Amino acid sequence: QVQLVESGGGLVQPGGSLRLSCAASGNVFRIINMGWYRQAPGKQRELVAELITSGSSANYADSVKGRFTISRDNAKNTVYLQMNNLKPEDTAVYSCKAHIYTTSGTFSVYWGQGTQVTVSS
Repeated sequence: QVQLVESGGGLVQPGGSLRLSCAASGNVFRIINMGWYRQAPGKQRELVAELITSGSSANYADSVKGRFTISRDNAKNTVYLQMNNLKPEDTAVYSCKAHIYTTSGTFSVYWGQGTQVTVSS
């Protein structure tokens, strides 16, 4: 059993910052990719940022480049999303996603439960 647990969401004023965390626990053997997605009301889920293969390469949505930074602590099986200069259009439910090999030898995609980020004055 593998779980992804997110934390760090909340209400912030425009221009403010938040840091999201996503920790993988359970029968984790190796994590390949970890990333953050978001879904705003009435919109499709979109990729925000992702780290490829142990954090050697990162991809960002154009809308967050220069404002958001994704990072990973391999020892803690945790991925972070530092969000600076937040805008109202960043308001969404943010979810983390990871491609994980388990100790049972299986390979699957796992999702966290999501954390709400609201940017409003």
